[in-house]
Amino acid sequence: MKTAYELAMERLNKDAPAKKLSPAQKQELAELDAKYAAKIAEREIALNAEMARAANDAEKGKLLREQLVHERKKIQSELEGKKEQVRSAR
Repeated sequence: MKTAYELAMERLNKDAPAKKLSPAQKQELAELDAKYAAKIAEREIALNAEMARAANDAEKGKLLREQLVHERKKIQSELEGKKEQVRSAR
């Protein structure tokens, strides 16, 4: 007897079968992950330093945290777009 998970995966594969990636595509995706992880880390370091300097100013600290969240989302979105380009390239 199959689990609900296995049945759902079968239905998903019937509707939209998973595409096989070439080794070059896998390599490019790994490189993108590494590059964008570095970008996120760079922004976190910079903004954490600014937050430390603004430790006495709660409002500025809040704004910097919001900026960090916004920049992370922006970078993640950019990464997903580039990954989708790599996946769809043939």
